[in-house]
Amino acid sequence: MTDEAQLTRKLWKALKSDMTVMLGLTGVEEGHSQPMTAQLDDDAERGGPIWFFTATDTDLVKAMGDRHRSVMHFASKGHEVFASLHGELVRDNDRATIDRLWNRFVAAWFEGGKDDPRLQLLRFEPEQGQVWLNEHSLFAGVKLLLGRDPKAEYQDKVGTVRMPH
Repeated sequence: MTDEAQLTRKLWKALKSDMTVMLGLTGVEEGHSQPMTAQLDDDAERGGPIWFFTATDTDLVKAMGDRHRSVMHFASKGHEVFASLHGELVRDNDRATIDRLWNRFVAAWFEGGKDDPRLQLLRFEPEQGQVWLNEHSLFAGVKLLLGRDPKAEYQDKVGTVRMPH
């Protein structure tokens, strides 16, 4: 199995670059995941948290209460990294965090700016998950031609990661 630290580093690097995830609540009968834009602090590589700006009237926020078990799915744009992370999703409208993460893309969604009454900042605290590194099919084909089984090396491209709090 691949080194957990290596998988974690590659995940955070890809997430910082691509930012779009599918976020959902666990154990909710009608629950589904929805696309969200992840906001990361500079020190997120140490295990989070991952922040999301949304509105108080979204189905996700209405269903979660103040906090809820959650799952986040991620696929990097080039499909080099895939991940599924489990953790706690928490409502957290900390003004200092809002000020730090606020940007023009978020501002476009909220007419009232940082004081918009619909603004809801969510904090995802990842605990553990699975990360997969994609072995491109071109490389797998070359390995096969050279007499090597690409499946044998795949076990080094997947592993469980645990996030410290």
